[in-house]
Amino acid sequence: MTWTVVISIVIGGIIKFLLSPPSAVVAWILSKFAIHPKLNSEDVIVTFNGKHIEEEEKIRFTDYFNEATFLKKHYIFPGNEKLFLHPETDVIPFVINVKGSKKDVNIFVYSFDDHVDVVKQCKKKVVSYSLSSDYLQNFTISTKGFSKM
Repeated sequence: MTWTVVISIVIGGIIKFLLSPPSAVVAWILSKFAIHPKLNSEDVIVTFNGKHIEEEEKIRFTDYFNEATFLKKHYIFPGNEKLFLHPETDVIPFVINVKGSKKDVNIFVYSFDDHVDVVKQCKKKVVSYSLSSDYLQNFTISTKGFSKM
C-alpha cells in the first residue's frame, strides 16, 4: 500500500515536470535552436577587414549584436549558399568567429542604412536573416580599435 502511494507520487512529479518544466530548462532548450544567438564577448573573435578588434570595441559590438531586433529570415535554396556568403556588395562585413565546445560558427554582419544582414555559417549549413539595430548600422571603430594579430 505505501509503495503504491510513493510510486504514484513519483510518477505524478515526473509527469508534472514534463508538462510544465522550469523556465530555466525551457530557455536553455530554446537557445539551442535560436536563429539569432546571444554571444558572450569572451567566446568570440571579431574582425573587420582582416584585422582583429580590440577588447573594448569587441564587447561593445557583441552587446549591440545581442540587443538587435530580429526582423526576418531569408530562405536559402540548396546551391545558393555562396550568394549569401559572398554577396556582390561594397559593404565590408564584420566577421564574428564563435568557438563552441562542439562546433565553430562564423557570423558575417553586413551593415546597411536601413537594416543589418547576418549570415551564419556552421560547417556547411548557412542561415541568413535581417536585424534592426541603429547601433550596429552606425557602428564605427576608432583607429585605436584594432589589435595586432
